[in-house]
Amino acid sequence: MTELDPVTLALVQNRLDHISHQMGWVMTRTARSPIFSQSHDFSCFLADSRGTLISQADGIPIHTGGGGFAVRAILRDFKDAIEPEDVFLLNDPYTAGGNHLPDWVIARPVFVAGKLIAFACNRAHQADIGGGAAGTYNSAATEIFHEGIRLPVLKLIERGRMRDDLWRLLMLNTRLPEAQDGDLRAMIGSTRIGAERLAALVEELGVERAPDFFEGVLAHADRRFRGCIARLAKGVWRAEEAVDNDCFEPIDGKVAVTLTVKDDGLIVDFAGTSPQLKGFKNSSIANSTSAVFMALSSFFEPDLPKNEGAFRGVEIRLPEGTMVNARPPAPMTMNTVFIAHEIIHALWKALDQALPERASAGWSKAVHAVTAGVKDDGSRYVMYQWAGAPAGGGVEGRDGFHLIGHLITLGGLTLPNLETYEQLYPVRFHRQELRCDSAGPGRFRGGAGCDYEVEIFTPADYAFRGEGVGAPSSFGAAGGRAGVGGEVTLTLADGGKVNAPKYGVQRHGPGTYRALSPGGGGFGDPRTRDPARVLRDVRDGVVSAAAAERDYAVAISQDGRSIDEAHTASLRAAAE
Repeated sequence: MTELDPVTLALVQNRLDHISHQMGWVMTRTARSPIFSQSHDFSCFLADSRGTLISQADGIPIHTGGGGFAVRAILRDFKDAIEPEDVFLLNDPYTAGGNHLPDWVIARPVFVAGKLIAFACNRAHQADIGGGAAGTYNSAATEIFHEGIRLPVLKLIERGRMRDDLWRLLMLNTRLPEAQDGDLRAMIGSTRIGAERLAALVEELGVERAPDFFEGVLAHADRRFRGCIARLAKGVWRAEEAVDNDCFEPIDGKVAVTLTVKDDGLIVDFAGTSPQLKGFKNSSIANSTSAVFMALSSFFEPDLPKNEGAFRGVEIRLPEGTMVNARPPAPMTMNTVFIAHEIIHALWKALDQALPERASAGWSKAVHAVTAGVKDDGSRYVMYQWAGAPAGGGVEGRDGFHLIGHLITLGGLTLPNLETYEQLYPVRFHRQELRCDSAGPGRFRGGAGCDYEVEIFTPADYAFRGEGVGAPSSFGAAGGRAGVGGEVTLTLADGGKVNAPKYGVQRHGPGTYRALSPGGGGFGDPRTRDPARVLRDVRDGVVSAAAAERDYAVAISQDGRSIDEAHTASLRAAAE
């Protein structure tokens, strides 16, 4: 490889990342389903001609970190049969490099001067793909066949011509064919824009030199991450994260990780992890790998390059038959959230031991549901109850984020607009506000969960996904404490009350769904928190005056507008 100008190399990386963002803008503006246009549950990425990720700048980290597996499956299955204007489709986690079935990948090969140079890809969570429950999340699934249509690597478009027979098959296997039709066309359009922009970049660089620049950005990421590894204490660090249910009953399970820090890289070994589960939280190789990449990159500085080169020095060992590498036909739809969340927590805990100053408190877990029914006009709807979202954990120098969404999105999944949802679905929102006293106490407190209540006017199927229900699901760090646990209730229009299970599929008449999502963990001794910050939390309704005194040793005046300095001094003196 010829020596590359570092300035040009930096510009190439920025151009690649900008192309990913452009693809995402196209998708947001053209997709039909609110899961994309409102919540951004999709991710765009680019891979080189070998199937190595060179940019994953737009979307949700858990989607894209394993994107290379999907492209390498295309290269494996089609080899020399990849032609200009082809477009590929896949989703299967066992055979096609997928993470779970709802996430469909549209991949478009990029040719310049007749040479395959790269792939432009969009991985997007479809609103419905058939299976045993509307909305793709079948909480009752015990094998992958209960979860929806399985797609090996397929040519959806062949040399520019749509395969109409395959398109009809896809539309037959969804409860929302009109939405799916528009969403797939949006995905295809986004990859076309990405391919055009990428081809233009390659033409500027020169078709013969472009692979050198792609290798250059990968090598730069490798060097940057090896610099991060050098800051870790050498040795063997072990940690685990509990798994207390298999989606049907309580279990005493765990994700266990051994992190070996060496001079030349890392070994991340999940030996000791519990066997694969009965329910749909089992993880695929692509998904578990993506979770590891996400845990490692998020632990360090946010400006680390987001490509696969960063992890050349990382060896990942995923024992087959465990919940991090399940054997078929284990179900998998929940795996992008859980078990990925547990993988990240376990690895963060191990990294905390190797570099304590970068420690982070744990994020809480979601209490979502999917609600599906029939509107007055006879059309079907599937509504994702996103606002049961969890909260982030505190770190040195910063409080945890309120209501930030799943850990595996790192803020990439956004809450929908309530007014829009009231227009789309037969619902009325009663509240969506931060919970008081849910955040884990700490010098830098955790984020608060949500108090979310929505009235649903039709009979509906509920696919409950309440991993955060019950005991606290975050953890504190450096003397901080966990946030409170979550709760989900359903009050029916006839006055009956349903205590929702953590997981399950149930049908109920009209009613009011309420979710109290759990809080994130706190960082540091809460009694050392700046009293002015405690006062601000009280005035914002995040912490009550009673909790300020109990947890933070800060006394608030009776009018709630100032600190009782004398009482606070005595409380803190007593705490010491």
